[in-house]
Amino acid sequence: MATKSSRRLTDSERAERRRHDRERLQQAARELLSSDGWARWVKTRAMFHSYSAGNCMLLAAQVHERGIVLTHVAGFRTWLKLGRNVRKGETALRILAPVPVKERDKLTGEQSDERRVFFKTAFVFDVSQTDILPGADAVALEPPHQPLTGDSHTHLLAPLRRFAESLGCSVSFEVIEGSAGGWCDPKAKRIVVDANVPANAQLRTLIHECAHALGIDYEQYSRAQAEVMVDTVTLVAASAVGLAVDGETVPYVSGWSERGALEAVTEFAETIDRVARRIEDVLLAANEETVTPLIAA
Repeated sequence: MATKSSRRLTDSERAERRRHDRERLQQAARELLSSDGWARWVKTRAMFHSYSAGNCMLLAAQVHERGIVLTHVAGFRTWLKLGRNVRKGETALRILAPVPVKERDKLTGEQSDERRVFFKTAFVFDVSQTDILPGADAVALEPPHQPLTGDSHTHLLAPLRRFAESLGCSVSFEVIEGSAGGWCDPKAKRIVVDANVPANAQLRTLIHECAHALGIDYEQYSRAQAEVMVDTVTLVAASAVGLAVDGETVPYVSGWSERGALEAVTEFAETIDRVARRIEDVLLAANEETVTPLIAA
């Protein structure tokens, strides 16, 4: 029996699809211009380390529009592997998946070693859109979350300290009077963390100060913007390794209503994503027991 092959898109159809994808992403980015939209993106980014800032914007906008409380996202086939099945009639959430394509030599038509990356629409579903397969043992999805009052994450302090030192900063643990858990002096290239608090709280502080060391300072940004950025990076990176900081709130920076606001707030979010990702990568690489985030199949 002959199988039906999918028709290749024309150049104009591909261009139209890319235009539509850009419009979807731009519309999702507009959600960041409100405090509620910003909070939704921060929560989504904290939950999905493996997704880009743009895909987190797309997810946050779609689940808000449809009234879905986002918890765990995966593709149809990935859910089957995890012992769950997407319910009939459920509508997928759309994200953009990178597709590397080898370039062809214009003269010979042969493939070269050069690659271009295109993006295509990928379809994912939240766990609330699935059911456990009959007779299957569903995989536990929730990673353990440890309080800041404990010492469960002591093993991550040394790797993150080495990372800070690779940025040219000295790191010391000293008793600090008052409520400040630590500080970073970008000019002196020095980070100090309170030695008189539990290891988990020390790790949270070191994440915060590493964000400053990575360039989020008061010279490049206003104090309000810098604090929002490092607080968001801290929330995102700490959540990636199971520190219970989800109760913390990140304030919203108002004043995006001026001309060029969409570009500014998008760049703001992408900077947070980039800095958080550098810290997350260090922590996740050192944390052998971290539950790997689900990715779309």
